[in-house]
Order: sequence, then structure tokens, then C-alpha cells
Amino acid sequence: MPQYFENSDIKETIEYHYFVTLGKDRYDLIGLNGTFSKSGIDKGTEFLLETLYRAPLGNKILDLGCGTGPIGLILAKADPKRRLTMCDVNLRALECAKKNATNLGIFPQVEIVESDCYANIDSTFDTIVSNPPIRAGKKVTYAFYDGAPSHLVAGGRLIVVVRRKQGADSVCAHLATIFSKVEILDSHKGYRLIAATK
Repeated sequence: MPQYFENSDIKETIEYHYFVTLGKDRYDLIGLNGTFSKSGIDKGTEFLLETLYRAPLGNKILDLGCGTGPIGLILAKADPKRRLTMCDVNLRALECAKKNATNLGIFPQVEIVESDCYANIDSTFDTIVSNPPIRAGKKVTYAFYDGAPSHLVAGGRLIVVVRRKQGADSVCAHLATIFSKVEILDSHKGYRLIAATK
């Protein structure tokens, strides 16, 4: 069975229309079969967005493993000063993210890039955000963490959401070996929002 972190030959394309409400703002988005959380945002993404929506993240942000784009696109729409680079390895997800960016009218604010982790990412950022693809395994997700310092400005932060039962504590311990400061910004129903500062 195809996984959302792989490029698979899927013959039939099915679009799913859904919306995300944050405060008084509502975002109409599209998901696709063969992508992560195709018919709506998952609980981890929802928690991350509710916590970071209006938070000070700097103006240059990377959404690593963006999927169909809800995190990066909503963060961009929430603040016109923000510039988002969004990347993923799944080409179907990226095409959907581009469509969502067009529908939200924020393409000048976002750059959507095909990249296996940081392979095609050359810039540095104030913040890197991610709901990492846990099912892809530690080799993939830990590459997200290990590559972050070289893609952050001094004082920049990597912010990830991880469920405790999927290894949030071990993620914190690993991040502490490569970052000067690691903290849990918030927790909710088994999810941890972890920030690591360069």
C-alpha cells in the first residue's frame, strides 16, 4: 500500500474539500488521496497551528515535510510579513499545496519546493516547523532534526509536534545533543510541541 511519504503511481485522483477554523478565521483547503491526512488536518497539525498561529516566528519560515500545505499556508495567511518555504518529497502533495496557495491568494508569500528533507534547501530560516512523518521511521525524522541547525539563523528555532507515545521524550533527548536549548512549548492530549533553539 502506498505511503504518504512516497511517490507512488496512483491512477485515480480524488479531491477532498475541508476547512480549518482558527479563532475567527476560516481556511478552505483541498486534500488528495495518496497524501497525509487527505480529508482534513490531523490532531497534531491542529495543535501546532492553534499554538503557533499568532506566535512570533520571525519572517522567514520553513515548513519541512509540508504535505498538502496546511501548516505553511495558514502561517503565511495569518501574517503578510511572513515568507514561507514549503518542501516535501511527495509530488502529489506539492501539486495540491500549490493549488491551495493559489486558492488562498498567497503565492507571493510562499515558495513550494520538491526536496527530500533538506536536499534542495539552501537558505537559513528564523523558524523551521514540522509535523514530522513518524511512519517513515527514525532515519527520516531524525534527519529533519539533525539538519536543522545548519538551516537556522543564530537564535532560530526548530518547532515540531510529536505524540508522546510515538517518541516525544526520545526526540527531546536527541535534540538536546545538537541544540543549546530544548523546551516543551505546550502539551495537549498526548501531543508535545517541542522547540529547539540554535
